[in-house]
Amino acid sequence: MRNTIQRYGTVVGVKAGMMARYKELHAAAWPEVLAIIKRNYIQNYSIYLRQLADGRHYLFSYFEYVGDDFTADMARIAAEPVTQRWWAECVPCLELLPDRAPGEIWSPLEEVFHLD
Repeated sequence: MRNTIQRYGTVVGVKAGMMARYKELHAAAWPEVLAIIKRNYIQNYSIYLRQLADGRHYLFSYFEYVGDDFTADMARIAAEPVTQRWWAECVPCLELLPDRAPGEIWSPLEEVFHLD
């Protein structure tokens, strides 16, 4: 396993009228999903909500990856049936940003500062 932490920040919109459902899901996140995330070297995962000046709500996530093959570990997470069921519940709440990578849900943020 790698000795360094890779930090990731991402953003996605929330569809009008779907904030309560998204919050409800995450207030009782499925333990199986959380275990899969941890098993694939993600730690310190947080999601924040903010309504911006455009009136829309956005979710901002931050997590740390401590594995040695991010692409493979993310593919393992995505391949899990429970992850797919979880996303089937969550993704309808989201307004995907047009500049996201093909096949991605969340759009990456650029890290411009970090205090160690």
